[in-house]
Formats: sequence, C-alpha cells, structure tokens
Amino acid sequence: MSATPVLDVQGLCKAYDGRPVVDNLSFSVNRGECFGILGPNGAGKTTTLRCCLGLTNPDGGTLRLGGLPVPEAARLARYRVGVVPQFDNLDPDFTVTENLVMYARYFDIPVREARARVPALLEFAGLADRGAARIDSLSGGMKRRLTLARALVNDPDILFLDEPTTGLDPQARHLIWDGLKRLVAGGKTVILTTHFMDEAERLCDRLCVMNSGAIIAEDTPRGLIDRLIEPVVVEIYGEGVRDWAERHARPIVERLEVTGETAFCYMHDPALLLEQLGGAPELRVLRRAANLEDVFIKLTGRDIRD
Repeated sequence: MSATPVLDVQGLCKAYDGRPVVDNLSFSVNRGECFGILGPNGAGKTTTLRCCLGLTNPDGGTLRLGGLPVPEAARLARYRVGVVPQFDNLDPDFTVTENLVMYARYFDIPVREARARVPALLEFAGLADRGAARIDSLSGGMKRRLTLARALVNDPDILFLDEPTTGLDPQARHLIWDGLKRLVAGGKTVILTTHFMDEAERLCDRLCVMNSGAIIAEDTPRGLIDRLIEPVVVEIYGEGVRDWAERHARPIVERLEVTGETAFCYMHDPALLLEQLGGAPELRVLRRAANLEDVFIKLTGRDIRD
C-alpha cells in the first residue's frame, strides 16, 4: 500500500441549521484498501462522502482525494473516481448500454471506446444479456447492479459506494462482493458505507463506526470484535423470556440485553447458562460467536433511527 493516503480527511465539520452532522471527523484510506464507514441512519455517512467528493462544501477541516485538495480541485479529482450513490439515478430514456455510454461522456471517453467497455461492465453486474433493455423494464436489483457497473465506466482508481447492495437478493449480493474483491485485489481503492454487517466483515480491510457525526471506533473488523465485545453470544427466544432471563441469566452472564421476546446473553464461558437452560425446555436457544453486528449494536444502541 502507498505511504500517501488516497483519501485523507482531517477535522471535517459540517452543520445544517446549526446542528452538527459531521463533527471533527478524521480518517485516511490507503491505496488498494477497502475502507468501511458504518453507522445508523443520520450518523453523517452520506454527508461525509459528499464532502469527500466535493459535492457538499464543508464548514471546516481539510480533505485530499487522490492527492488533490477538495473542494478546490474536486472536479479534477473526480475524473479518477467512481461513485455509486445511495439512490439510483439512471436515465429512463436510455437503454442499459446507452446509460453506460452516455455516462462515459462525462469523463471525455470517446463513444467507440465506451462501447468497447460495455460488455465487461455488464458481465461484472450480471447483466450481460440486458444491454438493449429499457431502464423501466429492469427490476430494482438490476438497476442497482447497473448503477455499480456505471461507476466503473471510467476505470476509476477509487470507488465510493454508498450502500451498494441495498435491494439486492443474496445471489446478486454475492456476485457484487466477488467483483469488489477482485477490484481491490487489482489495486483499486474502495470506500464503502453499508448497513449489512456481514458485508463489512467480508469486504473491509478496515472500518470506522460513526454515531452522531463522530467516529466512535476504528479498526479491522476482527480487531473491533476482539476488542469491544464478549466472544460468545447465547440468544434465547420464547414467551416469558424476559422474566426468565432476569432471574436466571443476569446473575451469571457478563452482559444481558432483552428485546421483545429475545434475550441476548454476552459472555466468555456459556457453560453455566446452558446448564440453567436445560431446565427451561420451552425456550429456544442459539449459541454463536460474536460478530460485527453485536459490536455495532453495543456502540450505537438498539433504538431505531429515522
């Protein structure tokens, strides 16, 4: 990896109506790395990406993208960048192929060269047989995959992906994951926001967790799990689980959370708890290793954000 970050963010601040949305944010991303930005709705992830791309002017801090200052040289920096926005913005008046070819014109790519790139892009997105299709004939998942293919039309060095697999079925998600892994292995840099914790675990070399505009944790996915969460989780389901967990689980587990009809028991050694559960056959039990979702919930809470 390069010693000079591909993306360097220092002290980034952005407020709307006096309310901080991004609050003194600092991080850097190295060449050939997949870096994840996780956070609940309203954490400031999309605003951060928009500032990095020069689409939103920050109130403070410094940003360098591909070695160029942003927003001062954002237009030039974006020539080597591909972007998948949070919401698809394909042109419904064009076919699949025409969307790719017309988008290439923003990067001054000749039409003949753009058309030559189309087959590989459609293959990457699992749309090899849909080049002549109109946009309104595509499913939501197909549109999402086409938006990702479009982000690659200029063969970018850096990819910004804002929740790229939202709306995709498991098969399509795995297709995109495999493609992104190949891109990173080939030296491209990926900056990714996602609500899928398994996606972040699989793809990200490093990641940060944002909450209320600030970074509250940063490490490798495995590093966050090892540092911030108990290694074993026992989930207990069933009617009356709250009362049972308060009486029998809380005294012997390291941490207990009860949501609805599920008790989450976090600990190092589950032997005593499992023994207690032997006397409660009406309850269902799942024992598993802690994962990134457990870390995320611990750091940001279980409350729904709108």
